[in-house]
Amino acid sequence: PEECAVFHCCRCWTVLGDSLQLCGQEPPGLSVLICFKVTSDVTWEDSLLVGLEGALLGCAYYLLSCRSCGLAVGFILYSSASDLANLRGLFCFFKDSIICYFLKNQIIIEASKVNFPAVTLKE
Repeated sequence: PEECAVFHCCRCWTVLGDSLQLCGQEPPGLSVLICFKVTSDVTWEDSLLVGLEGALLGCAYYLLSCRSCGLAVGFILYSSASDLANLRGLFCFFKDSIICYFLKNQIIIEASKVNFPAVTLKE
């Protein structure tokens, strides 16, 4: 595929995932990459956090961290209102915490500056 990219932690460059695992559209108010699979260098605690503001207000989620440097890189939504229900159980990377390395062009771009083609779980 033309847009194949590897997702790295923006702090330490650890590989966290890739664009072949993308499975959903970025919801309004959240700047995230939604994946159904990540590398073993993505960790999360057993304790749930609750969103107190913004798009995750009232949502329960597990915080995702980079195993190498500990940077918070995203979340797994556990419970939410119906508008975010399609994200439950998926890995959501914060675009501000991810760097994308595009294989074909061999270029590096901040994830917040990238628009990946639309995908759904069916694809």
